[in-house]
Amino acid sequence: MTYLNLVNNVLRRLREDEVSSVQDNTYSKLVGDFVNDAKKLVENAWDWSTLRTTLTITTSADDYTYSLSGTQDSGKVLQVINDTSNLEMEYQTQNWFNEQYLINNPSSGSPQYYTFSGIDSSGDAQVDVYPKPDAAYVLKFRTNIRNVDLSADTDTLAIPSQPVIHLAVALLARERGETGGTSAAEYFGIADKYLSDAVALDAQKHPEETIFYVP
Repeated sequence: MTYLNLVNNVLRRLREDEVSSVQDNTYSKLVGDFVNDAKKLVENAWDWSTLRTTLTITTSADDYTYSLSGTQDSGKVLQVINDTSNLEMEYQTQNWFNEQYLINNPSSGSPQYYTFSGIDSSGDAQVDVYPKPDAAYVLKFRTNIRNVDLSADTDTLAIPSQPVIHLAVALLARERGETGGTSAAEYFGIADKYLSDAVALDAQKHPEETIFYVP
């Protein structure tokens, strides 16, 4: 669903006239802001399948810091695979990495561990790997990356639209203080129901993440 479609869906539910562009008037712009607020909240509620992607990094000898392009420091790493050595890399703390690189004599070889080490000049998350690569290794970072705010009328929402629409309605209903019969609290309850249903539908694609197994 496009940004304009989302805004018009919200406007209709608030008994307001539809617009031909989100930038048509002050109120439609406000609705657009609340749509983006709702989008962020829904995106953060679950690791949606549509936001999952694999970032590939090819190491170079003696370089142990790499950027996760496109994450803008809002991505979440779900799994890391050293595809060259056919092993799953493990997370270690920054303190552990400091010990290896700053206190001990760091070893070189195929990377087995990773940690986060701030952001680069583009705002993307950076990771350190260990051991320090001694050659080119292909590392696969399975990530969940939240999208940037919708801005153009034709920008498309990647996550389920109904939770975003109804949460935006709830936020706007609370902001203006009257809704023509439905309280803001009721709107939030409706939005929560749409969100929980959407999460349940998407979660069945990844049952290993929601089912607890006793070893």
